[in-house]
Amino acid sequence: MKLLFDQNLSPSLVNRLTDLYPQSNHLYLMGLDREDDNIIWEIAKQENYIIVTKDSDFNELLILKGFPPKIIWIRIGNCSTNVIESLLKDNYQAILAFSQDNNMGIIALS
Repeated sequence: MKLLFDQNLSPSLVNRLTDLYPQSNHLYLMGLDREDDNIIWEIAKQENYIIVTKDSDFNELLILKGFPPKIIWIRIGNCSTNVIESLLKDNYQAILAFSQDNNMGIIALS
């Protein structure tokens, strides 16, 4: 399961979560942090990423285009990277089940 972290999340999450989510990446580390969401969508689709974001933009694309890619929508306000890390670790089993469910395109975590 490969996660692609949106620009609104810290690039350090890639290393912090490598034990649970190997092969994950961040838009900044890929040089895509200034790209249009549609381009990011297509890259995530081609490379089999699940997009992790705090914005509603990718949810709107999901409604328009369907999935893949799938979206993990972090639905908490301003918080530290430690909180995001814990949220993704604590919800690993739910995220794993979500990644394998062919009927779900988005999961919201809060």
